[in-house]
Amino acid sequence: MAARNDAAVTLMAGGDIGPVVGPAEKFAELITPVLQQADLRFGQCERTYSRRGWEPQFAYGPSGQRTRLDPGMAGIWKAAHMDVISLASNHAMDWGPEPLLDTIDLLRGMGKHVIGAGKDAGEARKPAIVERKGVKIAFLAYCSVLRDGQAAGAGKAGVAPMRAHTYYAPEEFQPGTPPKIITEPYEQDVQALQDDIRKAKQQADAVIMSIHWGLRHVPKTICTYQPPVAHAAIDAGCDLILGHHAHSIKAVEVYKGKVCFYSIGNFMTTGSSKRTAGTFDWNLIWFPIDKECLPPHGMYQFPTHCRKTMVAKVVIGKEGVERVSFLPAFINPQAQPYVVAPDDPKFQEIVEWTEWVSDQHPHEFRVEGGEVVVDTALP
Repeated sequence: MAARNDAAVTLMAGGDIGPVVGPAEKFAELITPVLQQADLRFGQCERTYSRRGWEPQFAYGPSGQRTRLDPGMAGIWKAAHMDVISLASNHAMDWGPEPLLDTIDLLRGMGKHVIGAGKDAGEARKPAIVERKGVKIAFLAYCSVLRDGQAAGAGKAGVAPMRAHTYYAPEEFQPGTPPKIITEPYEQDVQALQDDIRKAKQQADAVIMSIHWGLRHVPKTICTYQPPVAHAAIDAGCDLILGHHAHSIKAVEVYKGKVCFYSIGNFMTTGSSKRTAGTFDWNLIWFPIDKECLPPHGMYQFPTHCRKTMVAKVVIGKEGVERVSFLPAFINPQAQPYVVAPDDPKFQEIVEWTEWVSDQHPHEFRVEGGEVVVDTALP
C-alpha cells in the first residue's frame, strides 16, 4: 500500500441539498461527523434563499414548481460545514435573478465559495480556487437542466450552461411505446466549458467540475449527451466530475484515468410534498415512495431507490487526484443521510446497485474498509 501523503487534501462531496421544512440544521446531524473528517467539502444547492423576486409564470404550467426559501433555511450550509457550493441548478432562477443574487451574497457572507451562477456570464463561469495544505483546487459548475433565458450572459444574471438538444424518433409499432430519445450537447457550450477548464488548469493543481444534468428519478439511464460532455471535459484537463440532479446514484465511469460520477445521488433534501405513496413523471413512469417516508411519520418524498446515496471522497495532491472512492450512505425517513457501516446489509446493497448502474461504463470497484475505491488504472 502506498505511503500516506500528509500534504494531500481530502475532499468529500454530496449531491442535492435543500430541505424545504425546518429547522434545516437537523438534516445534517448524522452526516456532519463524517464530513468533518475531510479538509474540504462540496455540496449542490437546490434552492434559493430570499424574500425577493416574483412568482414565475411557469409555476402552474407543465412541470412547474415554485422554489424559494426563507434565508433562515440556509442554516443547513453552516451545519454541514460546506466549503464549496454549486448554485448551477434547474431551480436557481425559479423566482428570477434577485433571489439568485441574494443567495450568492448570503452564502459568501458565510465564508463559502459559490460557483456556477452569478450576476453575468463572467461570474457564473469563474472558478473557485481553493487552497489547502499548499494544494490548489479549482472548482467549476454547470447546469444542463435549464429553461430558456436562465443561462447567464453578458450583463445578465443566471447560471453557467451546458445545454443539450433533444430529438425524438419512433422506436416501435406498439401503441404507447415511448420514442427513441436522442440528446446532443450544444457545441458552443462544450467549447466554452473546455475553455474554462483549460484556464482553470493553469491556476490549480486539479480541476473539479460539478454538473447538474441527466434524467431525474429514472434508475440507471444516462442521456446520450452526457458521456460526450464528460469526455470533452476530461480531454480539456478536468480531473474529476461530480454529477447530480437525478436524485439517485447513477453510473461511475473511468475515462483516461479520470472518474466521472454521473450522479452521486441526493444528500440533504426533502423533496416537495406528496400525498400518496406513488408518483410519476411524464405520464409514463411510476415510482413507489416508502410509506415510512411520507407524512405524518417521515419527510423524505422521493422514490424508494433514491434513498441509496453516497459521499464521494477524493484525495488530491500537488500532482492532481491521487485516489477516488465513495462511502455508501442511506437516507432515513426523516431525510437524514448517514454513512452505512460495512457490516450493515445496506452497504452491500448500495455497492451492488452502483455496480448495476455502472455496468455499461468502464469501471472497477474494490472495497477497502468502509470505502469503495474506484480503480483509475484501467486501460
